[in-house]
Amino acid sequence: MTKMTFASHPFLLGFEQLDRLVERTAKTGNDGYPPYNIEQSSADSYRITLAVAGFSEDDMTITVEDRQLSIRGRQPEEDDQRVFLHRGIAARQFQRNFVLADGVEVTGATMENGLLHVDLRKSVPESVVQTVKIKRG
Repeated sequence: MTKMTFASHPFLLGFEQLDRLVERTAKTGNDGYPPYNIEQSSADSYRITLAVAGFSEDDMTITVEDRQLSIRGRQPEEDDQRVFLHRGIAARQFQRNFVLADGVEVTGATMENGLLHVDLRKSVPESVVQTVKIKRG
């Protein structure tokens, strides 16, 4: 039996890549840490904000590969001389992934008060009308 997906509908020609994107998004492995917000700041711009208390700019990397935005955080090894009576601030490494649509690019990132802001902009493609000449067979 073959797997039926929405992209296998006969009117959706060439949307197989969208199926693969949906599968990849489902496999991102995000476990809920760190918490984040996604906001639309204008018609063509977005901001992802991650709560990264305890991390510095040097502890994090932001990469975009094959339309997947990856934000990773890893703190340096801790000083063994510290003794915690209570430890409620998470200091574990993380990786948060987001799949970007065609035309969406990262325009910058800033740290402010324990929040990492990643700004995105979507370029609006030009509308192209193509006329196809019909030939006699």
